[in-house]
Amino acid sequence: MGTTVAGLILLSQPVGTQNQLAMSLAAMAAMIVLWLFLDGPRTRFVFLALGSLVVLRYILWRVTDTLPSPGDPVSFGFGLLLLLGELYCVFILFVSLIINADPLRRPPPPAARAADLPTVDVFVPSYNEDAAILAMTLAAARQINYPPDKLTVWLLDDGGSDQKCADPNPEKARAARERRRDLTALAEQLGCRYLTRARNEHAKAGNLNNGLAFATGEIVVVLDADHVPFRSFLSETIGYFAQDPKLFLVQTPHAFLNPDPIERNLKTFERMPSENEMFYAVTQRGLDKWNGSFFCGSAALLRRTALDEAGGFSGITITEDCETAFELHSRGWTSAYVDKPLIAGLQPETLTAFIGQRSRWCQGMFQILLLKNPALQRGLKPIQKIAYLSSMTFWFFPVPRLIFMFAPLLHIFFDLKIFVASVDESIAYTATYIVINLMMQNYVYGKFRWPFVSELYEYVQGLYLSKAIVSVIWSPRKPTFNVTDKGVSLDHNHLSSASLPFFAVYLLLAAGCAVATWRYLFEPGVTNLMLVVGLWNFFNLLTAGAALGVCAERRQLERTPSLAIDRRGQITLGGRAIDVAIERVSAEACTVRLPAALLPAGVGHRALTGALTVVPVAGARPAGALPVTLEGIERAKDEAFARLSFGRLRPQDYVALAGLMYGDAEAMRRFQMRRRRHKDILAGTLQFIWWGLSEPVRAARYALTADARPAAAPVLDGTSPIYDAPEQAPTGANLPEPLLPAAAP
Repeated sequence: MGTTVAGLILLSQPVGTQNQLAMSLAAMAAMIVLWLFLDGPRTRFVFLALGSLVVLRYILWRVTDTLPSPGDPVSFGFGLLLLLGELYCVFILFVSLIINADPLRRPPPPAARAADLPTVDVFVPSYNEDAAILAMTLAAARQINYPPDKLTVWLLDDGGSDQKCADPNPEKARAARERRRDLTALAEQLGCRYLTRARNEHAKAGNLNNGLAFATGEIVVVLDADHVPFRSFLSETIGYFAQDPKLFLVQTPHAFLNPDPIERNLKTFERMPSENEMFYAVTQRGLDKWNGSFFCGSAALLRRTALDEAGGFSGITITEDCETAFELHSRGWTSAYVDKPLIAGLQPETLTAFIGQRSRWCQGMFQILLLKNPALQRGLKPIQKIAYLSSMTFWFFPVPRLIFMFAPLLHIFFDLKIFVASVDESIAYTATYIVINLMMQNYVYGKFRWPFVSELYEYVQGLYLSKAIVSVIWSPRKPTFNVTDKGVSLDHNHLSSASLPFFAVYLLLAAGCAVATWRYLFEPGVTNLMLVVGLWNFFNLLTAGAALGVCAERRQLERTPSLAIDRRGQITLGGRAIDVAIERVSAEACTVRLPAALLPAGVGHRALTGALTVVPVAGARPAGALPVTLEGIERAKDEAFARLSFGRLRPQDYVALAGLMYGDAEAMRRFQMRRRRHKDILAGTLQFIWWGLSEPVRAARYALTADARPAAAPVLDGTSPIYDAPEQAPTGANLPEPLLPAAAP
């Protein structure tokens, strides 16, 4: 403690601008040497400590030397607002470093005898999902590697409740009754149990609690309707409960088969880690070290006795998952996080659905913060309070994001001095802080998040989430749970119905760049400060330009998402049985590789129907053959690649299809690992600049062409009409805005 105090006192001593620049450059050089030549667990702490010292020097200087005079209340007010935004970012930075400095990686749990395994209930809550989505999830859940007599799969249907079947609208009532009838038959054919309830009260939490009233298993697994489990889901997780009698939760990551709107529209899904991977691969592991990893709504196992002690799943807020974990952690229960992708799910396809989903997550986390403040919660350890505060206060990011976006315009248009500094001071303090901040982000998260991608995600959400924040602060109990549209068809290129504000901001920032250039070149008395502020505004313009690319919705190439696999099987076509390698599969088709010489005569010139039999994974029972139709052939030297469509599937066919697509969890892990290549700061910056310059052109083309047909009406307040599960801090990685003004006005 004494050393820390002495270091802070030394850190606070005033130094000249040149000395500050020399100190920051020396720290930067030392960090580069550590990164390149001495990387290791201990080096990690030294690296982050050196960077933190530069950040602290910057903040001390910002607080003491850069605020405008209170005698100019307008400039002082805006200057204080900018400073508060920066202080928020630094707070999130240091909380994040505490949580993520040494993420935990748990060893596999010990294997247990079948007789010693607990009974398990798998809950699949549903609201309005298509039967095909539910059939795949239920069929895969029934095939989980676990003793069948100890595994019960429940379809918890809120779309066929008594309340909905008695709806005053005859059409809605008829649809609900048909849904109940069809899903009851589907569950029975797949060996599952169908359960609905009288009234749709307390949304997903109420539905899950209704399941608890009928189920008797010692462990409860929660799977979203579109989160399909791999066969090894329980064998990789269930053993942790035997190790710790106070363990209430084992959470696994959410992995997705389809891109979100940003990934699809910027064409990054196959080459860039998904937004949520940083949260699940780093932050949840960091939280796990401090017994702070929390329930994310799906892909999780919970101990029944712990849920009973807490009165079931919590439902005061609209994020029942985090709230439930919060309550149980405060009662002394523990949690564990397993960093293995053991489910594959779906993400919202459209920008409006994406924003609606994030609005609900944002509102729910603020509800917990306001109604059950972690700082005041009894039973939580101090580090757990910090962990929950980190996840909840993260969602305040839209406010500082918009402050940083529009602050330079105050100087460009109105000549307000909200940041008092010379160009030399801005270089010595602000520029070095920016570079150090980028280095820390890239060092900790480089394999999971490309440079500036967090800024893009936050800006895209920020324009709309600001309203969500205000509404929940004004009335914390008002937000209600609403489900997110998924499985939307995108059959043409078009502009999102949410795009208008993004175009308006882009034009405003473009005008700011034009005015800044004109004033710097032609207006007498304008200093180099205008150049620096103009560059800041230009970076904001690049961010807004990349966001226009997000608004320009590309058509979806696959009707159903596919997964690259490595399985073997046998296809029967034209009376001939041929051994094949199955390389990619979706819910409606697969691609197989086979020797070209074995193709039946005339194949490719006429439609052929047949059957595909799959070699089961080790320990799995053989499933029936899948009916297939040969749709196309591509020849490559001595091999041929055939596309086989499944057509209309019967319930028993989903058993075979689930065994094919979800029999081996390594398929999803291989896909994720292919994308986890470190993106250095220079390459990431150039990629971001390219998006910022090129994507507005594509967005303008969509706006001007006949193919820009209108999309569905926007749903931007968290009220879109599939229960889904939040990643509570997915975008900013709990790190601050790296591009604060290089020299603000």
